[in-house]
Amino acid sequence: MPAIAPPPNGRRPTILQVLPSLETGGAEQTAVDMAAAIVAAGGRAVVASTGGRMVPMIEAAGGKHVTFPAASKNPVRMVRNIGALARLARDEGADLIHARSRAPAWSALFAARRLGVPFVTTFHGAYKESGALKSLYNSVMARGDRVIANSGWTAREIAARHPFAAGRIVTIHRGSDLGAFRPEAVGAARVAAIREAWSVKPGERVVLVLARLTGWKGHSVVIDAMARLAASGDRTAVAVFAGDAQGRDGYREELEARIAAAGLVGRVRLVGHCADVPAALAVADVVTVASVKPEAFGRAAVEAQAAGKPVIATDLGAVPETVVAPPDAPAAERTGWRVPPGDADALAAALAEVLKLDAASLDALARRAQAHVNAEFSLERMTGRTLAVYDALLAAKGKGFDVG
Repeated sequence: MPAIAPPPNGRRPTILQVLPSLETGGAEQTAVDMAAAIVAAGGRAVVASTGGRMVPMIEAAGGKHVTFPAASKNPVRMVRNIGALARLARDEGADLIHARSRAPAWSALFAARRLGVPFVTTFHGAYKESGALKSLYNSVMARGDRVIANSGWTAREIAARHPFAAGRIVTIHRGSDLGAFRPEAVGAARVAAIREAWSVKPGERVVLVLARLTGWKGHSVVIDAMARLAASGDRTAVAVFAGDAQGRDGYREELEARIAAAGLVGRVRLVGHCADVPAALAVADVVTVASVKPEAFGRAAVEAQAAGKPVIATDLGAVPETVVAPPDAPAAERTGWRVPPGDADALAAALAEVLKLDAASLDALARRAQAHVNAEFSLERMTGRTLAVYDALLAAKGKGFDVG
């Protein structure tokens, strides 16, 4: 981990991250990862949010969490948050403010300008553009002194939608603690616990979907593909949807009805939130990312490859950056499969191909996939490049991060 040199006054640099909550998700995990990296590099990490199940992770990393109404989209509350956030930043001695979501970013932007400290934003996804007002609301994420895009695809979207951000956009791929996903890092007891929780019987092969329950994640496409597999005579594959409904009970009911109508009760299982993702991947025989809208990054595909598991992903958004596959590379160099969005036939065909692979082919695929993601998407690469962004901005202010 790069070291952070203390500023001339001897005080440790303090980075304040602001996001709506710390319940679950990629932005939330990145905030946790960066808090740990800041502390490990010799700085202070403060995170402001409404709270959530991941708060203990911030504290365990040596960071500080401050409960703050950062999730509110109420314009009056957002204006009030400017002063409140400025006071918080001043009290904590924040040298830089990093916003990870739009509503708190508006408050953070004006608070940072009031205090004269650098302001950084991260696009963890592409936001819907439904008119001039929504475009203006979204534009705050392009107003940072540095604008971090989590993929090349995201960077291109930012540049197209917000041309004024040109020159301030930095692409930093989402990073993960990839070593935690290697099979040897997951104990047998953890694997057994997941198999029991999901009622996976001997001989069943698990098609895993790690995604919250929302329509654009493509669960219905997976159900249809599983129906095609069953019709072809496959009796061993079971699909597991591991993810929270997050209040979308109607969508969960729609999925359950679709499963029943397809005659797949017991063959497609909705198991809710999974707290042990490495063990879940160890149980999986194949991981499917079936999104019908572009993934701005696609952490599930990267983590599946780190675990040495075959991954089938929709050929949208940043997927070509994370999954090596034809036509961009020879089949012999593939690290996974890419299929058209919403195409249950193509997904079923890819699943059938993967499930027929022999042990030697699976081992070769796993080694290629692990080498690919270790080179491009490690946690150390992401945190180091983000610390370098902080360094450049703080050095201009005479604060002195030294990540060299």
